[in-house]
Parts: sequence; C-alpha cells; structure tokens
Amino acid sequence: MSSPLVAWDRLVRYVPVGADTTVRYGQPILENESDAGSIAQLAQSGKLQVKVLEGEDIFSAKPTDKVETVARLLGPIEASAVPIIRCIGLNYKTHILETGRPLPTCPTVFTKPGPAVADHGEDIPIPKVAQEQCDYEGELVVVIGKDCKNVSAQNALQYVVGYAAGNDVSARDWQREPGKAGPVPQWTFSKSFDKYAPLGPCITYVNGEVRQSTNTSDLCFGVAKLVEFCSQGQTLQKGSLIMTGTPGGVGLFMKPPRS
Repeated sequence: MSSPLVAWDRLVRYVPVGADTTVRYGQPILENESDAGSIAQLAQSGKLQVKVLEGEDIFSAKPTDKVETVARLLGPIEASAVPIIRCIGLNYKTHILETGRPLPTCPTVFTKPGPAVADHGEDIPIPKVAQEQCDYEGELVVVIGKDCKNVSAQNALQYVVGYAAGNDVSARDWQREPGKAGPVPQWTFSKSFDKYAPLGPCITYVNGEVRQSTNTSDLCFGVAKLVEFCSQGQTLQKGSLIMTGTPGGVGLFMKPPRS
C-alpha cells in the first residue's frame, strides 16, 4: 500500500535502456510480491521493467502507462535531495549483545551529511585517513516525506514516505580508538565521509557471504518511536533519512574481527 504522501507504492531510480545518462523514476513491474527482494538481480540481468513515474523528485513522481527496461539501477534518492541523515546507534538487540552493552533506555542519535548518500552499486572511495579499519553496517532506512516536529508515535508514520536498504559505512579507528576518536567514542566524523551511506534495493553480501540477516522484530525502538524521539524540538525535513541501526554480524565484533 502506498503512502498518502506519494502516488507510488514502490520506487526505483534508474537509467533506462537506450539512454546513456537520462535518470528516471519508475515503479518495478513484478510478477509476484516475493520478487521484491530480487529487484537488483533482475536489473543486473537486464530483465527489470518499470512503469515510468513522471516528476521532478520522488515526492512528485506520478505513474504513467509507459514501460521501460532498466539498464542501470541507482539509489532511490539522490544526495542533493537529502538535507541530513539521522543515524541510530545500538538499536538491534543482536548487535547490542555482541558489543557486550546493556539494552538502551532511549535511542542514541548521530548524524551524517547529505553528501554521504551514494547510489546502489556505486564505488565507495575510502579516503586515506580512513583506510585502516573500514567496516559495514546494513540498515533499514526511513525516508521522511513531509516536514514534521514534535510528532507523537501514534501519528509518526503519516510522515514516512517509504523505506530503503542502506549501509552505514564506518571507520572504526576514528570511532573508537582514543588516539583518534578522543577519550569518548564518537560517530559523526568516523561515518560521514562522502559516499558512506549507500542506498539501494539489495541484500548486501561481503566477499560472497551473507553477514547480516534479521527483521525489525529485533529492534529496540521501532520506526514510529524513532520519528517521535528524533522530532522532539527539531524539525525533521522532507527528504531527510533515519538510519535505524544495524543488526548483529558486523565485521568488528566477529571473532576474530573480519573486514
């Protein structure tokens, strides 16, 4: 079911067959709802077709009768349309337990800037300063579709336009090591490099291996609670994102740690 804020119920951003640089929005044509998890694979094999959505952005995009084949799948929302990313730390019980910490009583929030957004399948440049301990964190991403402030959990989902998969790429040494991060661990600098928040409709494999697999039943704080908490005294802008935290299976806490 689509959000009342938009005219589509599933959206991809893509370059169509026969166009080198034209970027469009479309609604995937799927034979079965179970095929939704295979959108990236269908696009890679040249078999993903979409109904073209016409509009300047994901919020104004409206369906047409035109059908196109996807040549290259991009992230669902471009960096220039994202004013800020709010990230939630330690929000999946499996991840909290693997760190040895107790369950939190309220969400931990840090931010990434808009230029951290990267497209699905795009190369992520790792800057020289951050090449020692690069790690991944697969996350459910919430897209805010309307400005809101001081929202109750009961009404919070009225302001959510949709969801995407994301990766909170992290430089662990700048996050945790006292000589770099300081005496208290910090998150924003260590996770805010350009392209360190890729978005896309795919399941992420690391070196051919599934590292993280769970569902939202493992969340400490669900989407409605996060929107309520993050909107206290501050405006959540249209187009901003909330990265809801990562489940267990990140490389840092494997025994031994893995990249």
